[in-house]
Amino acid sequence: MKIIEVKNLTKVYKEHTAVDGISFDVEEGEMFAFLGENGAGKSTTINMLTTILKKTDGQAFICGHELGKEDDEIRKVNGIVFQNSVLDKKLSVKDNLLTRGSYYGLSKRQVLARLEPFSERFEMKDIWDRKYEKLSGGQRRRVDIMRALINNPKILFLDEPTTGLDPKSRKLVWNYINYLRKEHKMTIFLTTHYMEETRDADHVVILDKGKIITTGTPAELKTRYAHPRLVWYTPKGEDAENLIQHISSKYVYDADHYNIETDSNLTEFIFEHKDEIKDYEYVKGTMDDVFLNLTGKELAS
Repeated sequence: MKIIEVKNLTKVYKEHTAVDGISFDVEEGEMFAFLGENGAGKSTTINMLTTILKKTDGQAFICGHELGKEDDEIRKVNGIVFQNSVLDKKLSVKDNLLTRGSYYGLSKRQVLARLEPFSERFEMKDIWDRKYEKLSGGQRRRVDIMRALINNPKILFLDEPTTGLDPKSRKLVWNYINYLRKEHKMTIFLTTHYMEETRDADHVVILDKGKIITTGTPAELKTRYAHPRLVWYTPKGEDAENLIQHISSKYVYDADHYNIETDSNLTEFIFEHKDEIKDYEYVKGTMDDVFLNLTGKELAS
């Protein structure tokens, strides 16, 4: 079932078009990823879909409610984790969450009841009484996600949720996101410029300069726009490079191996030369390759 339907959505600031007539659907329970560099229109799209920004043109339906006409109903089914936190740094985690709950007309007991199913998984006990400003980046992001769950949303919007986090914190945040997706069947709408974060998405949209340039599953996009590589661990030499020339002229030697890009049948080639090619890896194209081949640009890491 379609939980989000977007048709020709547009946002114009004076003479600048931030989002340029984009259309897409999101299925209930899936993880939907918006991929693009900073300034591509990802955050603007999320801000329109969550009623923070008014659209210039187009239509959108969130859980059947029409954007611009039923915004109060849309806000009831959305949760959003912003790039920058909206919580009070001087308040404790507990006070922040209770305060946010009061904005929805919820009592202390109701807020605690709603968050209870997530509290143990999110390891809230140890930080419950600590001031928000004293938390690490990963702990803050964890609390930001808890804040977004107070109103029992059907859709969780995550606007670059791991930007600025260290690798360990990023992994922990993704553990929480996957838990919500798998255990609570929550629809996840993700914007990111980290390629690897789209790996487990059900559907990916790539944006460039406010326009959708392609859509598909990660596997479909890699098949369409990226080339597989053979990583051959062998000493550099003329014999090896003469052999490589049978399948590709695109290769480089790096430290202790050749990186070979080709459209040829690698399985057949490796089998035919199994006596020479003994230590190797077959690497399917990556989302980095997809984005670079489509836009000619690399995403910042």
